[in-house]
Amino acid sequence: MNTLFFKIVLVFYLAGTFSYLLYLFKQKPRISKVATIILTSGFVFHTISLIVRYFEAGYTPITNLYEAPSFLAWAIVGVYLFIQFKYRITSLGSFISPVASILTLLSSAFSEEIGPLSPVLRSFWLPIHVILAFLGDAIFALAFCAGVMYLIQEHQIKSKKIGSFYHRLPSLKLLDDINHYSLTIGFLLLTMAMVTGSIWARHAWGAFWSWDAKQVWSLLTWVFYAALLHGRINIGWRGRVAAIFAILGFLAVMFSFLGVNTLLSGLHTYDR
Repeated sequence: MNTLFFKIVLVFYLAGTFSYLLYLFKQKPRISKVATIILTSGFVFHTISLIVRYFEAGYTPITNLYEAPSFLAWAIVGVYLFIQFKYRITSLGSFISPVASILTLLSSAFSEEIGPLSPVLRSFWLPIHVILAFLGDAIFALAFCAGVMYLIQEHQIKSKKIGSFYHRLPSLKLLDDINHYSLTIGFLLLTMAMVTGSIWARHAWGAFWSWDAKQVWSLLTWVFYAALLHGRINIGWRGRVAAIFAILGFLAVMFSFLGVNTLLSGLHTYDR
């Protein structure tokens, strides 16, 4: 049943992406409402899919390359919908929904078969550590999209060729504020994920740190975001510089999330 719901989710996310992109070009309130309804419906079905898979598997469904991208897409859409309903930044959906759709499509490329959970994953630390990490990644995705939007908006202003996008995207200040708050919250969640992961590693493998490929890349990502926050708070990095670093940071997150698991081997490698 969970795979049936997942296919419905994929349809909704792709339709939502199309609707949000159409809104970005047409800027009609009716299209905005339709896009939000479609994406929200997809999120509801995605939630049902994850719950059904949880009961079918008997464990938190974030343990392989079918489940992980799907769960991250769900978290990204959830974070966006919270921002949308609270602040009404609809144009942000035109950048968030393609990211969620790509991750969902990526998930569908792997086997949806439910296998037995490896002994090391049979721990109450699994949902705590992984959910913290995924929520942090989802918020970093928000900072990534805000960074892309900032660069587009800034380019229009500096080129003195104010196009239609200028009136459809938020102000530079609002985008920079979204970037700042997202980085702050995402960094806090990432830190908590690394702490809980280290505690779990101590129980599972007998050491807090083992220089596993995933641990190393997670640490590098943490250092990168720590430096970015330090630059924002103490050096005054704002605007374009912060936007570029937010984009680069999320690319590092995605490599740590997918690249390490597909290209490198280690204790954290997902089952295919």
